[in-house]
Amino acid sequence: MKSSIFTLLAALLLFHTAAAAVAIPPVILTEQGVKNLGLETVTVEEADFETTTFALGRTEAIPETRSSLSSRIPGRVIETKLTIGTFVTKGDHLVLLESRQPGDPPPSVWLTAPADGTIISVNTRLGAPVEPSDSLAEFADLKTIYLIATLPQATAGKIKQGTQAKVHFPIRPDKEYTATLLKFAACPCPDPACALGQDVSNRSEKSEGADLNTAGVIFTIDNPDNQLRPGMNAECTIIMEKRDGVLSVPREAIQGGPSNRHVYVKHMTIPNAFDRVNVQTGLTSNERIEIPEGLLPGDEVVTRGSYSLGFAGSGGGPSLKEAMDAAHGHEHNEDGSEPSKDQKAVTEAAGGDSHDHASHGTGMREIFFMAATGILALLLVVTSLRRTQPADANTELS
Repeated sequence: MKSSIFTLLAALLLFHTAAAAVAIPPVILTEQGVKNLGLETVTVEEADFETTTFALGRTEAIPETRSSLSSRIPGRVIETKLTIGTFVTKGDHLVLLESRQPGDPPPSVWLTAPADGTIISVNTRLGAPVEPSDSLAEFADLKTIYLIATLPQATAGKIKQGTQAKVHFPIRPDKEYTATLLKFAACPCPDPACALGQDVSNRSEKSEGADLNTAGVIFTIDNPDNQLRPGMNAECTIIMEKRDGVLSVPREAIQGGPSNRHVYVKHMTIPNAFDRVNVQTGLTSNERIEIPEGLLPGDEVVTRGSYSLGFAGSGGGPSLKEAMDAAHGHEHNEDGSEPSKDQKAVTEAAGGDSHDHASHGTGMREIFFMAATGILALLLVVTSLRRTQPADANTELS
C-alpha cells in the first residue's frame, strides 16, 4: 500500500513538472517590436508538394535551327544591317557587298537572311574583306531554346523524359520559366557543345577536368518573347516527385534541432503574440518542408524573423496576464488561465479591489496539485499508523 502511494505521488509530481514545461507562454511583442524584427507570416494550407533537386544550367540554341550568312563571291562590305539580338525574316537585306570585279562603280549585291531567326553573332564590319569561306553572321530560331544542366548520374537516373523544372535566370530574376526534359546529353562532359553531340576533340584541356560522375540533361524552354539568348546561366529546380494535398511550410519557418523542430504561430486572440508550436517534419524540397503533425490549415506561421523570435523573450510587450485581459475583456491569472470559482469569490468578497488578489494566487493546475499531494500525504500517514498500532499492542501484552 505504502509503495503504491509513493508511486502515485511520484507520478503526480512528474505530471505537474511535465505540464509546467509544456506550457510555454507565447512571445508577446509590442507593435514596434514586430516591425523591428521584420516579421512576416504565411497561412498554412494543403497544396501540391514537390520533391525537387537543384542544378545549374546554361542555354544553347537548338542546332537544327541555326543558320549562317555567307557570300558566293569575294568582295568587301560597304553597308551592313547586322545587329546582335535583332530578329530577321528570310530574304531581308542584311549586307551590301561590293564585288572585286572591275567596274565604275564595281558591281554590288545584297546578301539576304537565309532563314527566319535572331542574329546571335556577327563576324564582319563595314569595309571588311569577304571571302566565300567566311561566315559573316549566325542566326537561330529562339522561339524554343535548349537548357543544358548537369546532375550527378545517380540523380539523373531517377528522372525521365517529360520531367519539368522551374528555371530562374539571374539576369531576369522577376520571371520564372518552365522547362521540360527532352533527352540526356550525348556525354557526361558538362561542356554544352559536348552535350549537344558536337566534336570537342580540339578542347581536350577542358575535358580533362570534367567530372565523369555527372550527366548532362537537356531541357526545352518556350521563349515566345525572344528574351532568352544562348549562353545565359540558369538556376534549375527539377521536380523529382509531386504529391497532392500536403501540409507544408517554407523552410525558413522551421527552427530548432533535429529532435525539437518547432515553428512560431500567430496567436489567435492576443495581438503581436506568437506561440511556439512543436511540429513533426517530413519530406523536404528546396523551398518547403512537409508537416505531418503539429499544424492545422489556417494557422499563420512566421517565416521571416522566425529565428529572432527565439531570442525575443517578452520583447518589452505587455505581460501574458495584461495581454489576455485586454484581448478578452476580463481578469486572468498571471499564467493567462481563467480564474477559478474560489478566486472569483475572493475577488467579489474584496469588493472589486483594484489590487487583484486572485491574479496573484495560484493557478488551477497548482491548486489541484497541492490538494492531491495533501490527500496522498494524509493517506500515507494513516496507513503508517495502522501498521504500527498492532505492533505496539503486542508489546504491551508481553
